Amino acid sequence: MRVLGIETSCDETGLAIFDTDRGLVAHALHSQVAMHEAYGGVVPELASRDHVRRVVPLAQQVLAEASLSLADLDGIACTQGPGLAGALLVGASVAHALGFALGKPVVGVHHLEGHLLSPLLSEPRPAFPFVALLVSGGHTQFYEVAGVGRYRLLGESQDDAAGEAFDKTAKLLGLGYPGGPALARLAEDGRPGVIRLPRPMHDSGDLDMSFSGLKTAVLTVVRRETAAGTLDPPRKADIAREFQSAVVDVLVGKSLAALAATGHRRLVVAGGVGANRELRARLSAAVADRNGEIFFPDPVFCTDNGAMIALVGALRLASTPRGDGSFSVHPRWELGSLAPPATGGADPAG
Repeated sequence: MRVLGIETSCDETGLAIFDTDRGLVAHALHSQVAMHEAYGGVVPELASRDHVRRVVPLAQQVLAEASLSLADLDGIACTQGPGLAGALLVGASVAHALGFALGKPVVGVHHLEGHLLSPLLSEPRPAFPFVALLVSGGHTQFYEVAGVGRYRLLGESQDDAAGEAFDKTAKLLGLGYPGGPALARLAEDGRPGVIRLPRPMHDSGDLDMSFSGLKTAVLTVVRRETAAGTLDPPRKADIAREFQSAVVDVLVGKSLAALAATGHRRLVVAGGVGANRELRARLSAAVADRNGEIFFPDPVFCTDNGAMIALVGALRLASTPRGDGSFSVHPRWELGSLAPPATGGADPAG
């Protein structure tokens, strides 16, 4: 089965083709970072208009890369939610128009399910069941994953997600947009232990998290250093280093607790913060020390992308009934509301 995946949930336009016999055969991505940088964040209307401009040329690009025509597709998948309503409507409109014109089935994919299963795009692939740490955008959650569509929420951030805390802290330090990667780069120049910040809920005894207070603690330090005239670039690097260490300490501790609570040995880390090098190194070492296995998507598939949507589409299309051409999007959509595919899903390994 050859599936075209379309991702337009926020500020990246991602297109890809997944073949259940050959795996991922083509993918392309356009990021809107440069456009939104002037505003310090994503402007929804601009994001939607840019998706309109990009989605068709990118579809043509991946078809050419895969040496396929539209007639060769067996189905189309698009991100149905969660995300920005206008942006989601662009991808859904194109997907359903293509499906109607070609007489092909269309399936709406949950954006977070795409991230959750994105490590299946890489080698080695994790076997079910596993614990997943989902650190994508406004979400920081732990799930027990028994199979496609079989997700049990174990814990989550009670306020800011880790990615949001990275971006807000970067703004406090005067870094550019997007803030998370800029802060991680700055942290590499910082000295360990010079600044001390809290590790919120590290020892709470459950799998929930909180990062809003950590951001507030950074604000307190920034104000103090500014008043003292000591907030120079090296000091900012020290703060960035300690902030990143605090977040990683919490995520590592909670990940190990999630593995212990479920009895599983496999941990999957997915989402944009999963590309953070400090987090990858610390988690890999900690899980290895406990004779466990850890799986990350390739860094290119940590951010929003069409490949993960095409993959989930292939897993779900076989059990998706042919629609009547109508469609909707879900800007807010709980991952726990999903059901397993009626047929169990296609084998992503082919």
